[in-house]
Amino acid sequence: MTGAIFRRMRTRKLSSLCLLVSALTAAAADQATQAVPAKGNSAAEWSREIIRYVLDHGPALLGAILMLAVGFVVSGWLSKFVERGLERKQFEPPIRMLMGRIARLLVFGLALMMALETMGFKLTALLGLIGVAGLGAGLATQGVLGNLVAGLTIIFTKPFRVGEYVELVGVQGQVEAIELFNTVLMHADRSRVVIPNRKLVGEVLHNYGTIRQLDLQVGVAYNCNVTETLGVVREILASNPRVIKELTPGVGVNMLADSSINIAIKPWVKVSDYGPAQGELYLAILERFRQQKIEIPFPQRDIRLLDGAGALGQLTR
Repeated sequence: MTGAIFRRMRTRKLSSLCLLVSALTAAAADQATQAVPAKGNSAAEWSREIIRYVLDHGPALLGAILMLAVGFVVSGWLSKFVERGLERKQFEPPIRMLMGRIARLLVFGLALMMALETMGFKLTALLGLIGVAGLGAGLATQGVLGNLVAGLTIIFTKPFRVGEYVELVGVQGQVEAIELFNTVLMHADRSRVVIPNRKLVGEVLHNYGTIRQLDLQVGVAYNCNVTETLGVVREILASNPRVIKELTPGVGVNMLADSSINIAIKPWVKVSDYGPAQGELYLAILERFRQQKIEIPFPQRDIRLLDGAGALGQLTR
C-alpha cells in the first residue's frame, strides 16, 4: 500500500515537471515570434526615416552634392595655378607641391563646411571643439611649430637657395635641401649637417653663393724676378679650366717673410670645384716653377763663428 502511494506521488511530480517545461518552451517560442516582427519593424522604420529625410531635404542634399563637386574642381584648378605661380618665382619643387596641396585642402574644406551647413548640420560647436583642440596641440608642439614658421620664413624671404654655400651658427656647407622643419647642409667631407629652421632665423648668415674664392700662397726666393713670377702664376690660372675667367683673380705680393717673398693667389671657382682646384693649382705652380728655375726657398739659418779657434780652445780646457 505504501509503495503504491509513493509510485503515485512520483508520477504526479513528473507530470508537473513536464507541464512546466512545456510552458517555458511555449513562452520562449512566443517571444522569438514577437522579436522577429520587432526587428523587421525597426528596419522598416529606418528605411522610412531615410526616405522621408531624402524627400524633405532633397533640394538641400542636391545643393550639398553640387557644392562638393564644384569645390573639388575649383580646388584642383587653384592647386595647379599656385604651383605654376611658384614655379615662375623659382621656388623648389617640394615647396611648390606643398603650397598647392595646402590651397587645395583649404578650398575643399570650405566647400565641405558649406555643404554640411546646407544639409542642416550645426557647425558652431564643432568649430569650437576644433579650436580648443588646436590650441592644446599648439601649446604641446611649440618647438615643431617654431620650426615650421621659420621654414616658411626662409622659403619666402630666400636668404639662401639650394646649391649655395653658406656659413651660419658655427657650421658651413652647401645647401642640399630646404624643408619645412629643417635645412640640410652638405659638408666638404660629404657629411650632412641638419639644422632646425628656428636656429637659422635671426642669426648672422654668410652666404658665399655658388662660387668661392681660393686663398693660396706660395713663397719665392728674394733673388728671383718677382714681376716674371707673377706673370707665370697668372698664366697658370688662365690655363686651368676650373678657374672662373669672368672674375679677375687676385695675384700679388702678400708678405716679405724671413726667407721668402710670399705671393697670394686668390682665384674664383665653383663651389663643387673648391677642393680639386686647390690641389691642381699647387701642383701646376710647383711644376712650372721648376721649369722656369724659380726657387721656392725653405727656412734656413746661417751660423758664423767669430774667432773660432780661440773659442774652440777654451771649450776643450
